[in-house]
Amino acid sequence: MAGALAIAILGAGTDVASRRIPNRLTYPGILVALAGHLIYEGWHGLWSSLAGGLIGGGIFLIFFLLHAMGAGDVKLITAVGCFAGSSHTLQIVLFSAMAGGVLALGIALWKRRLRAVLVNVVELIRFHVVERGGVHPELNLSNPQSVRLPYGVAIATGVLFSVLAFYRRGGL
Repeated sequence: MAGALAIAILGAGTDVASRRIPNRLTYPGILVALAGHLIYEGWHGLWSSLAGGLIGGGIFLIFFLLHAMGAGDVKLITAVGCFAGSSHTLQIVLFSAMAGGVLALGIALWKRRLRAVLVNVVELIRFHVVERGGVHPELNLSNPQSVRLPYGVAIATGVLFSVLAFYRRGGL
């Protein structure tokens, strides 16, 4: 979990500073996590690490394919999942989603666009129910007027809350 928190914090920092999460952070992170789990926990650790990466990356990949999230976010949560392993990744994803929602509301309030954001959320839900998926023609990251947020911050917050929950349960 320390590795997951470290890479998440580094990813959040670069996301805030440059609005990018570089491959030179995520790809080595994935490899270090996989190798570390293999070395310290054997094949079981490797499979847990790989499953964690696939869980986190797979869930975020859906949002990337809908043009609702950047590829760097997907690679960061994959690296985080590889460090955290299969037993913690889903919790991290859920905490990250909650943190992302709070962050999105905060940015919408700060930019005085809360009403527009809420209308867009309703429109996205309507679109996905009626069209049964796909990329919305206007409400996606390709639209230069869309409100963007550094999701690396939400991921780091999700990892931090997961670490705190783990510690509270006596896991550390």
